[in-house]
Amino acid sequence: MIGLKSEVKNLRSEVVDPKLLREHPDLIREALKRRGNTSVDLDTLVELDQEHRKALASVEEQRHLLKKESAEFGRQKSTKHSTPPEDLKKRSNGIKQLEVAMKKTEEELWRHLAFIPNIPHSSVPVGDGKANQVVRTVGAKPAFAFQPKTHLELAEQLGLMDFGRAAKVTGSHFPLYLGKGARLERALINWMLDVHTKAHGYTEVSPPFLVNRASMFGTGQLPKFEEDMYRLKDDDLFLVPTAEVPVTNLHRDEILEEPRLPLSYTAYTPCFRREAGSYGKETRGLVRVHQFDKVELVKFTAPDTSYAEHERMVQHAETILNRLGLHYRVVCLSTGDLGFAAAKCYDLEAWAPGLGQYLEVSSCSNFEAFQARRANIRYRQQATNKLAYVHTLNGSGVALARTLVCLLETYQQEDGHVRIPDVLQPYVDGQTVL
Repeated sequence: MIGLKSEVKNLRSEVVDPKLLREHPDLIREALKRRGNTSVDLDTLVELDQEHRKALASVEEQRHLLKKESAEFGRQKSTKHSTPPEDLKKRSNGIKQLEVAMKKTEEELWRHLAFIPNIPHSSVPVGDGKANQVVRTVGAKPAFAFQPKTHLELAEQLGLMDFGRAAKVTGSHFPLYLGKGARLERALINWMLDVHTKAHGYTEVSPPFLVNRASMFGTGQLPKFEEDMYRLKDDDLFLVPTAEVPVTNLHRDEILEEPRLPLSYTAYTPCFRREAGSYGKETRGLVRVHQFDKVELVKFTAPDTSYAEHERMVQHAETILNRLGLHYRVVCLSTGDLGFAAAKCYDLEAWAPGLGQYLEVSSCSNFEAFQARRANIRYRQQATNKLAYVHTLNGSGVALARTLVCLLETYQQEDGHVRIPDVLQPYVDGQTVL
């Protein structure tokens, strides 16, 4: 795979906890089983780790002998009783050969380690998508005295979007907002950032929209999902699939002081994903697009508070849906639906009346130390002064364009207009309808 060798070469921290692999491989085996993952050959991985450790021990032993023999040769030389240096040269060359073999084994080991997903938290339901658990449902589905239209019908009728011209400019499944549609999109972004910074205490970040390979590896997009990403080949940079990538990597290779935790950031970025797969009639419009806007939430926490912060982050994302007056539900994803890097994840699914279905508008994940190990993000424990990996969390707070789908379809009127939610009206110069 492109660039994997450089990732292995530059890796300075563990991909998974080495103690688990060496002392409790069955825990990883059981986690893979719960995830339904059959692609990881754990037996080969354990053998590679043992082989690498043996090679490392052999190299260290030979280095020690070379150092000892070199010192002895130096003493003999100083007393004019020099010994032939051929033995030293032979041992030195032998060490170089051992180092080459050890490096090869190490690269193969990391190549396998990079594809091991995170271990699910014990509270995550086991199974495929059918095992997902609805934690709560908020509000009632809106009732209409008429047949509700889809967002695509409303957008075309009101001149809010033009997918035909977007396809001409770029290609299929890219959005183009026009006039009041563009203004509404911008209003949603600005309002959400204001809510998270003013009401929830997040620090706003405006990150680059391009990230390097190390950043993508740190958050777990690489190497497994490279084919799903948009990559600039000449520069080996990637268009961000989510603001999670640049914001989490703000503290890559850093040591944070415990009193600073938790650190909470929010950021707006456009997001770019290939979304490989078939597209049907049900995915027309904004439901599945290659580019969409999103306001992201990212937290760096101490391990003992990460799950409390996780629940708090979900509540922050729910605040957006509540204030918009959307009907939604919170779903705890099963092990089979869990993302590669996540230990636990909640999806927020808002109701789209025109489509007659729930749409995922936010995923809030606790990665525990998984990303921190890959990105080498640690903190200094105040009580012991020892270093440990932070826990990282991220969630959509929330994602467009599906939120816009639900908003248009929920607030549509019988005359074809769309009422603007009260909270957004100050952001569109007091307009009340589209």
